[in-house]
Amino acid sequence: MEEVSQLTEFGKVFLILLVGVAVVSGTMLLSKLLSPSKPNALKLSSYECGEEPSGNAWMQINSRFYVIALVFLLFEVEMIFIFPWSTIFAQKELIGASSAWGWLALIEMFVFVGILLLGLVYVWRRKDLNWIKPEPKPTIVETAVPLSAYDGINAETYITRAFSTEPLKTSAEPSVAISSPKPAFKPAFKRVQK
Repeated sequence: MEEVSQLTEFGKVFLILLVGVAVVSGTMLLSKLLSPSKPNALKLSSYECGEEPSGNAWMQINSRFYVIALVFLLFEVEMIFIFPWSTIFAQKELIGASSAWGWLALIEMFVFVGILLLGLVYVWRRKDLNWIKPEPKPTIVETAVPLSAYDGINAETYITRAFSTEPLKTSAEPSVAISSPKPAFKPAFKRVQK
C-alpha cells in the first residue's frame, strides 16, 4: 500500500522557510542575550583598517572605480561560462556520437570569446582602462614668514655630537663635535576643505 504524504510540495517549502527563520532569529536572540554590551566611543567609531577615521564619509570618489569594477565583473562572470563549456567539450561520448557537436561547440566558444575580446578592445579604445594620474600642485599659503627665512635656516650649519650608546660623561672632557648641515625643513600646511 502506498503512503500518502500529508504535506504538499508547497507545504514542505513553507516548513523549510519557517525552520530557517526560526533558526536565524533564535541565534540572533541568543547572541543578544549572551553577549556583553559595554559601548564606548572607541567601540562605536568606524573601523578603517586600524587607522583613525578622518574626514567626511560623503566624499567624491573617482568614477573610474565604478567603471573598472563593472568591467571586472563583466569579464569575471563571462569567464564562469567557459568552465561548463570546457567540461562538456571534453566528453568523448558526446563528440563520438557526431563530430558536428564538437565543431559546433568549438565555433560557439570562439564566437563567445570573440565577443569578450571585442568588448575589451572597445573599453580599451575608449581609454576606460587608463587611470587618471594626478597632477601634483604645490600648496600655496599666504603667511607673514617669507620663504627666504626658511632657506636661511636650512643653509645654516649646526654642531652635533657623535652618536654613542654609552651614557654621557659628566667630566670636563670636550666631546668630539662633528659639523653637519641641519636636515632641510620646508613648512607643510594642511589644506582645509570647506
